[in-house]
Amino acid sequence: MIPLLPPGAPFPPVDRALHQPDGLLAAGGDLSVDTLLRAYRHGIFPWFSDDDPILWWAPTRRMVLPTDEFHVSRTLRQVLRRGTFTVTLDHAFDDVLRGCADPRAGQDGTWLSDDMQTAYRALKAAGHAHSVDVWCDGTLAGGLYVVSVGHLVCGESMFSRRTNASKVALAWLAAQCRRWDVPFIDCQLHTDHLASLGARLVSRATFSQWVAALATRRGPHPWRFDADLDPVAELGASPLH
Repeated sequence: MIPLLPPGAPFPPVDRALHQPDGLLAAGGDLSVDTLLRAYRHGIFPWFSDDDPILWWAPTRRMVLPTDEFHVSRTLRQVLRRGTFTVTLDHAFDDVLRGCADPRAGQDGTWLSDDMQTAYRALKAAGHAHSVDVWCDGTLAGGLYVVSVGHLVCGESMFSRRTNASKVALAWLAAQCRRWDVPFIDCQLHTDHLASLGARLVSRATFSQWVAALATRRGPHPWRFDADLDPVAELGASPLH
């Protein structure tokens, strides 16, 4: 059984999370900025559907994308060099959030409920959430948004309306995070897509140690892309190249 938390209650230690379903730690609580920041500082994230209570997770193994191991494929390198897309930071947070909330093909709903979107907008207002916006011909083509706590950057969701748009967003984010000496982007759960870009699984214990160190460090400020940032050049020194 997992505990049912009243609003504002502390989270249980992450090693008490269930093995099945993997990582389910607690239910209840609230989605206030303070609660969300406490969660992320302990490697915990919310994930639930409209019909569920708020559910909190800390999986046994965590997917992370080391910023010095991002894999720029030949195709992605060509897309980045071609300049089809323009990339901005925090210019279209609400639109990116709505794009991420749109149901995917074959899905009836989304985990990004209205309550979750409201919570992430509050984190944005508090300076702890950011969007990478990808444009094509003046139209939003894709993007992603993250939660940042200190020097910890947690990728939450991404979407594409044009082929490769979300990969471009992630490449730009990884390149800038590397400039900021952010060692990895938390991707939470394994997907083959993320693995193809260089993400890998680490143990919960290892991830918790990393989070404890990063979340207490002063985070990047301001959140903007360096004027001379070139993702292909920045990521090309990766051990995978």
